[in-house]
Amino acid sequence: MWKLKIAEGGPWIKSCNNNIGRETWEFDQNFGSNEEKGAIDSAREEFQKNRFQMRHSSDILARMQLAKENNFSFDLQQTNDETPVDINPNTVSEILRKALKYFSAIQAHDGHWPGDFPGPLFTTATMIIVLYVTESLGTTLSSEHRKEICRYLYNRQNTDGGWGLHAEGESSMLSTALNYTALRLLGESVDDGPDMSMPKARKWIHDHGSATMIPILGKVWLSVLGVFEWSGVNPIPPELFLLPSLVPIQPGRLWSHFRMAFIPMSYLYGKKFVGPITRLVMSLREELHLHPYKKIDWKQARKLCAKEDVYNPHTWLQECLSDCLYNFGEPFLTQWPISYMRKEALQQIAEFLKYEDENSQYICIGAAQKALSMLCCWIENPNSDAFKRHLARVDDFLWVGEDGMKVRVCVGQLWDVAFAVQAILACNIAEEYKNTLKKAHDFVKASQIMDNRSGDFSRKYRHISKGGWAFQVADQGWQVSDCTAEALKASLLLSKFSSDIAGDQMETNRLYDAVNVLLSLQNPNGGYGTWELARTYPWMEIFNMTEIYADIMVEHQYVECTSSVIQALVLFREKYPGHRKDEIDHCIRTATEFIEKLQNDDGSWFGSWGICFTYGTWFAIEGLSAVGQNYGNSTCIRKACKFLLSKQLRNGGWGESHLSSRTKAYTNLDGEKSHIVNTTWAMLALMKAGQVERDPTPLHKAARLIMSMQLGNGDFPQEEMIGSFLKNGPLCYMAYRNIFPIWAIGEYQKLVLQCDLQWPTSS
Repeated sequence: MWKLKIAEGGPWIKSCNNNIGRETWEFDQNFGSNEEKGAIDSAREEFQKNRFQMRHSSDILARMQLAKENNFSFDLQQTNDETPVDINPNTVSEILRKALKYFSAIQAHDGHWPGDFPGPLFTTATMIIVLYVTESLGTTLSSEHRKEICRYLYNRQNTDGGWGLHAEGESSMLSTALNYTALRLLGESVDDGPDMSMPKARKWIHDHGSATMIPILGKVWLSVLGVFEWSGVNPIPPELFLLPSLVPIQPGRLWSHFRMAFIPMSYLYGKKFVGPITRLVMSLREELHLHPYKKIDWKQARKLCAKEDVYNPHTWLQECLSDCLYNFGEPFLTQWPISYMRKEALQQIAEFLKYEDENSQYICIGAAQKALSMLCCWIENPNSDAFKRHLARVDDFLWVGEDGMKVRVCVGQLWDVAFAVQAILACNIAEEYKNTLKKAHDFVKASQIMDNRSGDFSRKYRHISKGGWAFQVADQGWQVSDCTAEALKASLLLSKFSSDIAGDQMETNRLYDAVNVLLSLQNPNGGYGTWELARTYPWMEIFNMTEIYADIMVEHQYVECTSSVIQALVLFREKYPGHRKDEIDHCIRTATEFIEKLQNDDGSWFGSWGICFTYGTWFAIEGLSAVGQNYGNSTCIRKACKFLLSKQLRNGGWGESHLSSRTKAYTNLDGEKSHIVNTTWAMLALMKAGQVERDPTPLHKAARLIMSMQLGNGDFPQEEMIGSFLKNGPLCYMAYRNIFPIWAIGEYQKLVLQCDLQWPTSS
């Protein structure tokens, strides 16, 4: 049985905080009882049977193990008939206690809540390609690993034979070609898979123009493997890295996540690197393409992209630039003596990637970037200690659910903990869960980044990080604005409680360091991006080469990040009114103006990191409320409330589809289905805006719906994806289904009691 290990290291692993937050899986055939193994097999069968109705797993393997460690009885047969519940003090308290008891039971011993982080469906395949090319597949992944990865890939295949960009997506060439390739590299034959999965996948690829139609990200990966030609890839010149930092197109000025993919891709392109041409690679050349490999027109192929994959089409200017680079630039740059520039660029990129590897403990900023950096590291020296450290960190990204094993895009340990603390503290009975709060507080303290990156980090295009928090573990070291803000909020809220409830407070100088990071990350327009300041211009988006994502080139500013910072600094100012007062006041004022300007005409705000208008509007109201705005004195909040109330469904909930992010227009889930997390966000926003005092009926209806959805063990059902990135990339935050119902019902209970309202006792 698979065993989840928390905060454990291993050979070639270095850590700044004893591996706090690290999650790895180990297969141990002697682990678990026969009853537990049977329960997991049943969960796998149930998921496989219903995978087209319920696309997402429920993290049963991890939650069952954590619950057992915390002496909680975990019943897999929990169901829910959504019978309406009467709302009264007893039922609300009972539901909150059940929810908190369950949520505490799935907390790891180091204080965080482990979980899956599903996102793009091609991420697993890219890691498999790297392990195959570097001849590390057999030593890194056991037969049990490969079995579970195959299970996952087959479970994620659509009925038409293809794979989507994400679990809820229609089939795309990028995911289909890469996942088919990954299955072959894992040992599956051309006729393997349940219900003829491999032939169906191959047919989908051929019916949609073959792998020559894959987007540029896939073209790069297939070229590395040797089943595509570099002459079929639009130029990614490494020489751009030699440009002065003042030049807008210098890669160091790009958005951090794209930068950390673009730079290693340019290295691979500059090297025209191709892995060993094995018999399997030769076979894949025939399987993935319609025409004989040697007769494919690669010059034409570089411009091809399946219509299913095109979300962000190339601009005419981009096409012209690519043509010029392809026909004139590349031949010129590869001729002696000009080729010296390429040699110098590749050397500088190798040094840059080495710096990034070392300063993220070989975790890198995300799984896609890690796969690229790991391959570049191997190309530089396949026997290096650095590559061994890279391989040791592959486990950090692997996760096992009832749907199988996958490579997570990244992990959000700190993010979940910061929200979880606020959710628990929203409840009147928070003090009953002091052990949970203490462990969470310890995790927050252990996860703060204690130092800036090594050396002259600004010359490596890195921002100050000392005092910040990363989205995930401290070892990764990439400070994030809203993660820093939410962690600071959690720390300040916990400081209001005695050490018996919340544990020891964080030292004041560490809070000051966090404020330094937040102030340094504000852009001139008052807004906040994610990892860094905006370093180049919005017009750079016309050079977006990815086809599948939008807003990927530049560090944009977001209502969510800006709101989080406002809330954190307002709390900080209350406790430390004299510290950097003028700067904090100016920051809050300009950030507030930024949020106000972002509001749409219908009263909503677009949320970029969650689904979508519900998410953005909740954050905006929280931020504006923190500075004293309310329904009576703020036109923005009045319009926002009107918007939210207009989207409430007949059953009392809200249910927003991931298509809202893609189309930038509010879209309900099919059948006007409600989503428990959207419902809680809308509730929290309306309560913050004073809806209880005006008309509590919408809140009563929403609260009744949420409480009716609770399962018998205190859990809530896993539903559709609720996170988002780059407009076209939904994500699934597994802990949200627990955090936000607790938060919303806790706030609801307090407000009803504070306002001395009559409890509604019938539906």
